[in-house]
Amino acid sequence: MILKSTLDGLASVLFAAPCRICDQALTNASRIPICETCLAGFRRIADPMCHCCGRPFVSAVAAESVQALCRLCRLDFYAFDRARSFAIYDDALSEAVVLLKYEQVTRLGVWFADRLAEIVRQAPDEWQADIVVPVPLHMERQRERGYNQAELIARPLAKRLNLRLETALLVRTKPRPAQLVLSRTEHWKSVRGAYATWEGRKVDNVRVLLVDDVLTTGATLDACARALKKAGASVILGLTVGRVRSWTNPPAAAGRRGKTNTQGKPDEHPEHQ
Repeated sequence: MILKSTLDGLASVLFAAPCRICDQALTNASRIPICETCLAGFRRIADPMCHCCGRPFVSAVAAESVQALCRLCRLDFYAFDRARSFAIYDDALSEAVVLLKYEQVTRLGVWFADRLAEIVRQAPDEWQADIVVPVPLHMERQRERGYNQAELIARPLAKRLNLRLETALLVRTKPRPAQLVLSRTEHWKSVRGAYATWEGRKVDNVRVLLVDDVLTTGATLDACARALKKAGASVILGLTVGRVRSWTNPPAAAGRRGKTNTQGKPDEHPEHQ
């Protein structure tokens, strides 16, 4: 401990750098350019929440119902069976995800994996899985970026949980639209039918732990889940680092297990893929 304190103090003098979130000087030696205060300050998602999709409830009253489910999950809206996220996707967590996504701060992927592993270990019976699958980027996007940020989280997570990592099972067949910001409806349209399993790859009766960086509308996890279940997967469990907090209705283009739903009006959300 004395040696670590000495090294941290020396690093803070020789390699002084600001925290990428709060701009305060880093006082410890770390490969993550975020101070310990900011890392501890992410707004973790906890109960009350939807038992299925993990959506935070505004009031604890909703959690006291016979079925602690949000409106969409009561309609059996999503194809995935369960989803949880580490924290609310606010400005601070957005800065951290940007470091992982665009600056390849791989150690941050390990840190996020540890947080997601905690979620699984808190309810091991509910999170039994056979394989870990990162949400894939389109081939052009991955070639441009050089890596897939979801894989940077999924790989250490698979190791933590002693599960097999499958990076070549799922593929994105349709590129993401050029615009940076998509409406809710555009988001759903952009991923509908955009994912598939490689021809010949079967996952009959396999329980899949699907990993991504941010859950915005649930459309990406939903589209991936449909592709995996079409290939034979039995259960899809989704884990993401961040979750955009939204209380709006579903898009008109989606509905119960993919059936048409005419309710709702789209709102604006950034596309994080």
